[in-house]
Amino acid sequence: MGFLGKIKNPVNDELERNLDQASVQIDMLDMLYKRMKGNLTDNEDQYLEHLVRELKMNFVEEKNKKTKNGESMEDGQGKMKKGEDTDDTEKTDKPETDGTTMNDEKNEEDK
Repeated sequence: MGFLGKIKNPVNDELERNLDQASVQIDMLDMLYKRMKGNLTDNEDQYLEHLVRELKMNFVEEKNKKTKNGESMEDGQGKMKKGEDTDDTEKTDKPETDGTTMNDEKNEEDK
């Protein structure tokens, strides 16, 4: 959530946004969850499944956000100072929801 700009960085007390790093971390957690499947209790399985799903949905939401002045933040990196706001206007383009992330697609292209 820190790389998505949802919680403050405890070191400098600022909201930081790095979608490239967020994608890597989400993919890593998803891979670990898939590898542990079958070795988890029902509660652990439900918790991790919910956590990965929430992170992916927040990633897509942040990827589609624009800054208040209309400039795109699609490069994935940005720093938001205290009080800075973003425009939550919905886009008409709906992202694909097949459960894959950017790194999954890159790996498929490499094969």
